[in-house]
Amino acid sequence: MKDGPDIALIAALIGDPARANMLTALMSGKALTATELAAEAGVTLQTASAHLAKLETGGLLQMRRQGRHKYASLASDQVAETLEALMGLAAGSGHLRSRTGPRDQALREARVCYDHLAGDMGILLYDRLLAQGWLRDDPEFPALTDRGADHLSTLGLDIPALQGARRPICRACLDWSERRSHLAGGLGQALLDMMLARGWARRLPDSRVIQFSPTGKTAFHRAFPALG
Repeated sequence: MKDGPDIALIAALIGDPARANMLTALMSGKALTATELAAEAGVTLQTASAHLAKLETGGLLQMRRQGRHKYASLASDQVAETLEALMGLAAGSGHLRSRTGPRDQALREARVCYDHLAGDMGILLYDRLLAQGWLRDDPEFPALTDRGADHLSTLGLDIPALQGARRPICRACLDWSERRSHLAGGLGQALLDMMLARGWARRLPDSRVIQFSPTGKTAFHRAFPALG
């Protein structure tokens, strides 16, 4: 037996269709009950509970009890980023769901990826931050520059708090729909939270879709302008 990480174990956990559907549902960033995840996976509650136990043991999700219910959520942003990358691999290989509709286009335009902005708007944000010199590019850990910290502070973000947190302030997350990077990490979450709090965009109920208003898009482009 070869030494090193057992990717076969993780692949087997994700590879089951019911478990894959559960994990995809948790990409919304919301904690869900076993009953809700059973509906997402199209299985019985008993079967869902068995799947959830395997995913928890495998370190892909965490369970916590609140009142009468137990809630499941992804174990970390690293799990979310791995799932997003696998979605990109599936899309690039032509493995797409057979039915598409308006919501699919809305997901491609803007959606939540665990706790940060993804889709076309997420990629645009990342590209603008790089173009303005507010981020230095890196395949995994882009770095916030001093100029970037100054600009984002003027938008009301608490940059010292983000820099002092245990979580990386910036991570590059491969977007499944475009297979280009968007911004994850503490800064990615803070930026999405700011946009939602200011009413630039809203999350559609029971969906990963982020919907920007016309005035919200104007505010976005003013805060993160293109060069020239």
